[in-house]
Amino acid sequence: MKRFLDLVAGLYAVAAYCFIYLPIVVLVLFSFQASRFPLPPFTGPSLRWYGEVLADSKFTGAMLNSVVVGFVSSAVAVLLGFLAAYGCARMRGRLGGMVRALLIAPLSVSYLIIGMGLVVLFNWAGVPKSLFAVGIGHVVINLPLCFAILYSQMSDNIIRLEQAARDLGAREWQVLALVVAPVLWPALLASFVLSLTLSWDEFLIAFLLTRFETTLPVEIWTLLRSGLNPKANAIGALVFGVSILLVVLAELAIFGKGKKKA
Repeated sequence: MKRFLDLVAGLYAVAAYCFIYLPIVVLVLFSFQASRFPLPPFTGPSLRWYGEVLADSKFTGAMLNSVVVGFVSSAVAVLLGFLAAYGCARMRGRLGGMVRALLIAPLSVSYLIIGMGLVVLFNWAGVPKSLFAVGIGHVVINLPLCFAILYSQMSDNIIRLEQAARDLGAREWQVLALVVAPVLWPALLASFVLSLTLSWDEFLIAFLLTRFETTLPVEIWTLLRSGLNPKANAIGALVFGVSILLVVLAELAIFGKGKKKA
């Protein structure tokens, strides 16, 4: 009976991994298709479509826009989330609970609703559709996530370290920058990488808040409107590769340093 259950568990695990990763494998495989149509049978391998994507200034410009918006908005979201988590960790009573609930509440709101609200707000405030507007939108959706991650790492040990630093004459900015931030740096890095990944892939807000300068997901959507295109597979493989690279770098930075300390 135990062997049967182990076999079922193994088959379930294989099926789950295939369900998750098979579409990605197919996308990456057909990004090396030599023919014009990304359909079986596979004819390749060829780097033809990667070359065309990298030679197209429209796609490389959109990719650069995504990188800039992602890095800047993620840095701002992490900074604001860190300051909010630092303040809320020291608030007691109902007020602290209300503030935390208000900061986390946007996690349950659809990106479409947030994007539509930002469109109305920016039209009223006279803010034009631009990458700047997209960056603000990405801060709005990533700030609650950064706050939740960083607040979960705020412990009594950090408060005791702060008190010790103040007793030794440290100023408030030194306590934040030289004591609290280094202790929380794995959570800060995880928040930044996760925010960057979400910003890199985000479409709805970028679509609603841009006009002429677009991000990469918007360009991919424009490309797919005309039907199947091998360029889309190449771009998707590049996006997936960047996302994997970010995760690997984050894990090396976090767990690599932990091994050195051990």
